[in-house]
Amino acid sequence: MTQDELKQQVAKAAIEHVVPGTIIGVGTGSTANFFIDELAKIKGQIEGTVASSEASAERLKGHGIPVFDLNSVSEISVYIDGADEADPALHLVKGGGGALTREKIVLAVADKFVCIADDSKKVDLLGKFPLPVEVIPMARSYVAREIVKRFGGEPVLRDGFITDNGNIILDIHGLQIVDPVAMETELNSIVGVVTNGLFAARKADVFLCGTANGVEVIEA
Repeated sequence: MTQDELKQQVAKAAIEHVVPGTIIGVGTGSTANFFIDELAKIKGQIEGTVASSEASAERLKGHGIPVFDLNSVSEISVYIDGADEADPALHLVKGGGGALTREKIVLAVADKFVCIADDSKKVDLLGKFPLPVEVIPMARSYVAREIVKRFGGEPVLRDGFITDNGNIILDIHGLQIVDPVAMETELNSIVGVVTNGLFAARKADVFLCGTANGVEVIEA
């Protein structure tokens, strides 16, 4: 199976986790796009969605699916999104698409987090995929120095990319993330960091992993 076929497979499986009559949190990226296309088939069964990026919001609206501002929503039944890496404990690295901050905010309101990805995203240890860190632009150099001092690795500016929040992203290469929860907390303590791509303190509840033999369901 191609990677796109695996992504479509998990997107279809994720529909089973959609709670009828509620508001659904929707992530960002290629796998989330497949989910949005599947969600369109049952759009009459949900109240609407909250999107984690402008791109996802536009895709949802293009399907005629209602998109709410998070400030007008007090409850989200489930958040469904992809990942760049997932370890055996379902700690994730996310943010390859640059929407990590809004993804974390939407997830904070959600009752349940369902991660959808193909089996190439399964790793024993996080860090091979460069860890994204969203940074206030004026703090770029300071934050990069602090990251090297505290964690090692190589922070690289994501060239020509601005987040939906008007910030930049430093991608940290060459990490081996042994304690994702501690690293997530310490990275966020650096002045000028908005947030980072470790989803560890709030990890996935369920990982729908697309394989050549079907969807593997992994629970935290």
